Amino acid sequence: MSGILAGVDQRTQLAGHNRLELLLFRLQGPQRFGINVFKVKEVISCPPLTQVPEAHPVMCGMAHLRGQTVPILDISKGIGGPALPRDGSGYVIVSEYNRSVQGFLVREVDRIINMGWDQIKPPPRGTGKDSYLTAVTEFEGELIEVIDVEKIMKEIIGGDEEVSEGVIDSEILDSEHHILVVDDSMVARNQIKRVLDQLGVEATLARDGQDAYEKLSAWIEEGKDLNNFLSMVISDVEMPKMDGYTLTTKMREHPQMKDLYVLLHTSLSGVFNEAMVKKVGADRFLAKFAPDELATAVQERLREYDARKAA
Repeated sequence: MSGILAGVDQRTQLAGHNRLELLLFRLQGPQRFGINVFKVKEVISCPPLTQVPEAHPVMCGMAHLRGQTVPILDISKGIGGPALPRDGSGYVIVSEYNRSVQGFLVREVDRIINMGWDQIKPPPRGTGKDSYLTAVTEFEGELIEVIDVEKIMKEIIGGDEEVSEGVIDSEILDSEHHILVVDDSMVARNQIKRVLDQLGVEATLARDGQDAYEKLSAWIEEGKDLNNFLSMVISDVEMPKMDGYTLTTKMREHPQMKDLYVLLHTSLSGVFNEAMVKKVGADRFLAKFAPDELATAVQERLREYDARKAA
């Protein structure tokens, strides 16, 4: 299994071209699921686990990996399925989401496939807000399900959505701003909106890059000056149809969108993303999800926006 992720660092050229690679895996039965390779640090045989008293039922235990203690989560049970065997069989996908490292127990790892983001589709209508799918795609005549890991982690680990006392600037509360929020995860969209609500900022929500670009285009058709209508755009990177890098690139190429402030807000982290921010012309990168940091970044931008309008 060590060879399946060999050379993943050389795959970074896919980003910015609306492409990604999915690591496919199985839980129970033949259904295959996918996870973005960029979020995967390594794949290993299930290591010995240390049990945690009174842990969440999805928590299999803790593993000691490369000098680090990592929680191992049963992703099958996390999406409401049967628990996977905890007898040392199976594999662990060690991943980095939202500034933390964790392992996901799976029964079998299949392969890596190269896809265009335009081949990644939103979940079928009718799946509902309780669905654990963030996207689907087709491969070899089968439907591949991409799991909303952020939703699973929020349910297991939780997460504070409240901005700390003293962070909110009262002057921002007294001003009027409108922000476009772009994210394919309903959980992530609502987390960001909750922060903006506390800042007194109006938000329009878009479910992916294509949806966001269509909303921007519609506002232009209505005669809106986007530079006066929108204070900023907060966008995820990984999204069906059109990713955040491609959205930013298309905005920079459009004469009426090119000056909009773009903050890329993603569970992907690392130096690579800082480099991609510069490459595609975004203004800032911020790793998910820290309410105080997001609130601070938004307020810094809004102060700058107000100062420019007043000049």
